[in-house]
Parts: sequence; C-alpha cells; structure tokens
Amino acid sequence: MSNIVKKAGLVFVGAITGVMLSLNFSAIAKRDSTEIMHPLPIEELRTFAQVFGRIKSDYVESVEDKRLITEAINGMLVGLDPHSSYLDKDEYKELQIGTHGEFGGLGIQVTMEDGLVKVISPIEDTPAFRAGIQTGDLIVKLDDTAVKGMTLTEAIKLMRGKPKTAIKITVVREGEKEPLVFNLVRDIIKIQSVKSKLLEPGYAYIRITQFQEYTGESLAKAIKTLFSESTKPMQGLILDLRNDPGGLLNGAVAVSAAFLPENALVVYTEGRTADAKMRLHANPEYYLRGHGRDYLQDLPGEIKTVPMITLVNGGSASASEIVAGALQDHKRSIVMGSQTFGKGSVQTVLPLGNDTAIKLTTALYYTPNGHSIQATGITPDILDESADDDQRLREADLSRHIANGQKGEKKSAVEKVTEESANKSQKEESKSKKTSGPIEFGSEDDLLLIQAMNYFKGITTSPEKKSDSAGG
Repeated sequence: MSNIVKKAGLVFVGAITGVMLSLNFSAIAKRDSTEIMHPLPIEELRTFAQVFGRIKSDYVESVEDKRLITEAINGMLVGLDPHSSYLDKDEYKELQIGTHGEFGGLGIQVTMEDGLVKVISPIEDTPAFRAGIQTGDLIVKLDDTAVKGMTLTEAIKLMRGKPKTAIKITVVREGEKEPLVFNLVRDIIKIQSVKSKLLEPGYAYIRITQFQEYTGESLAKAIKTLFSESTKPMQGLILDLRNDPGGLLNGAVAVSAAFLPENALVVYTEGRTADAKMRLHANPEYYLRGHGRDYLQDLPGEIKTVPMITLVNGGSASASEIVAGALQDHKRSIVMGSQTFGKGSVQTVLPLGNDTAIKLTTALYYTPNGHSIQATGITPDILDESADDDQRLREADLSRHIANGQKGEKKSAVEKVTEESANKSQKEESKSKKTSGPIEFGSEDDLLLIQAMNYFKGITTSPEKKSDSAGG
C-alpha cells in the first residue's frame, strides 16, 4: 500500500509541477521578456504531494481530487491577506454581476478574521441595513450552523440564496452582553450608486453608495440636475462617501475627475510588476470604458470651483478612500468625519479558464502626495464631533493585513483619532449602541451633515478638531 501511495505522490508532484510551470509561463507572458522565472520549490511540492496522498489513502472518508485541489488553492490565497481569494464558477459570475449593481443576497460586505466572519459595512437599502446589522458585527451563526471553521467563501454561499427565502443570522456585537439574532429575508440587491438632492437653494448633496460600472455617468447626470434645479448660484456641495465600501477603480477616477482640474493626478499604485505600477489622472483615458463619449465634458464649469466638503467614516473603503484622498491632497475639498477603513490594496481578477479566477492583491494605492492608504486610511481635516465609530473594524485590525510600507505613519494617524475619542469615551458609550436602527445618511437627523452645512454657513466647527494631516 505504501508503494502505491508513493507512486501516486510522485505522479502528483509531476502534475502539480506541470500546472505551476504553465501558470508561471502564463503570468510572465505579460512581463518583460528579460525577467527570469523563479525556480519551483520542488521539496515543498513533494511534501504537498505526500499530504495529498495521505489524505486520499488514510482520511476517514473518501475525498474527491477536485475538492482537495480547490481547497489547497483556497488555502494558498487566503493565507496571503484578507482580500485575495479563489473564485469558482458561481463566485466569478456573481462578481461580474455585482459590478453592474444588481445581485442576490442580504447586502453585507464581509471579511474573514481569525476564522470568523466580520461585517465591514451593510449596504444601504438592503435587508441587512434595514434590520440593523452594523459594521464590526461578528457573525457566529447562519441559521443553526456555526461559522467558526468555515472559509469566507462557504459563509457567503450560505448567506446567498433565492430571493424571498429567510435566514437567521446570529451576531456578537461589542457592548452587547448577549448575541443578537436577526431574521432576514434574502432579496435581489439593486444598488443605486448615486443619490442626490438639493438641501436648500445653493447647497447640493451627493451620496455615492458604491462605485459601479456606471457611477461616473450617474454622477454627471446628478450634477447637471442639481445645478439646473437650484434657484440660487451653487455655494456649497457635500459629497457623502460614508459606508461606501469601494468598487471599480475607473469609477473612483471618474468621480475625482468631475471635481479636479484636467490631468490632475488622482491616485498611483506600486507593486512588483510593471503592470502594477500605474499613475491615473483626471482625464478620459483613465475612466472611460472603451471609446465612449466623455460624459464629464459638458458639466457646469462651477463644479471645479464650488466649495466642497467630503464626508467619510470607518466604513469608507478602497475607491471611496481614493476619491477622498485625491480631493484632500489637491485641496479641492475639506474632508470631514472619522478615520476611514484603510483598504488601500489593489486586487486584480485573473481568469484561470473553466470560468474560474483568482482575486490577487498586486499593488498598493497611494494618494497624489504619496501617502499610503493601506492600513491607515484617510485622516479627516475636521474630525466628526458626533462620531461613534472610533472602535469600528478597520483594515489594520484584520489578521494578515499588508503593512503600508511607511513606517510610523499608520500609528500616528490612528492615534490621532484614538486620542480624540479617549477624551469623550464616557459620553459616547451611551450613544448609537442604544439606538433602534441605523441613521439615514442625508436625513434631517444626520448630525455630520448638519455639521457640514454649519461649516459652509460660517457656524464653524471648533478649530481644535482640525488635523494637520493632508491625507492617507
């Protein structure tokens, strides 16, 4: 029997070696032809093959080869950082559908932390948001199934399902003595990327909930409508990026380009390969898909100069941090709110064939002034006086998160927020944890929006709340 296992292991080494070689050749085909391919770790692959053989021969139940190999791929990617992952056929399809703004589920952005599922942010106007799921909630049960030990992919599959079907989610929330149980009904999640309204004549409000394929076009339409409907010249514009988990990079560039001068640097990336080193500017070649008409070319000229305030919080991540950082660094907008999530890494979706793909972290984002967003986020110019999310889950709290490469910067940025909150922690303890539901952004009860309007009108926030940081 042992000889059979050894032979099977050797064959598997050959198979794995062949696959790795083909993947390596495929990967370097896009790189400089002078780059030398790294040699394969034969000893480690042999150990891998031995483990495979032992599972096939000795595990208590028979396991399909496909399942073992898929789980091995998952393990390689999950072990790298919180955002790299393997996408099977269904997940790859859902990712493609999701960028169009419609998919099935509950409306929760989640990540994996120490074998458990944590909520990054509930998406507005979804079952999860309406039920009161909050950022930082730790999901411990899905129906009667414990989450501990699942992969993130497995947990997401349990949360997904046919519309109108029910699921019970049990969460542990900081500050609550007992687990909270939410009975949700799955639905088709249709995300309205851009929402807008006139707060009063001369003052406009634009909220971006997520960066999707057509966010740029939707923003352009909203701007034109707001300027045409205002009975007074525009005196102030509030861009709300709170709880915006990010999305497509070209959408972030488009939103930034709407407010910045032409050719202004929006963001740049640094990675190991030539393809991972990008500099994206505020002009059409960086935000248009294909050769379509430039939907930003006929915006009102005042959109480049109208006073702006950008609202952010701990749920603002990725693409929303890129926009906030670009507007802040170019001194185009005051950034108001609390420290952002700090998701400053680039995930590239690399198709593998058979309708599967891997989502691989390939670079880090930097604001125009060279500040790394990764694990730090954007530090507001004016800190939110009513903030209650200083203890929210952020990128720096995730295990295996990638450091930003700027020694000391992460600590100083986070400490600024922590020190501010420490002085008022006793007062804040009784706040939002006791509320019956989430505050509707843009409503008359939105304290940060009121603060922004007061700032525009000269009822300014106390100067000691301002930060010396220019971003990232």
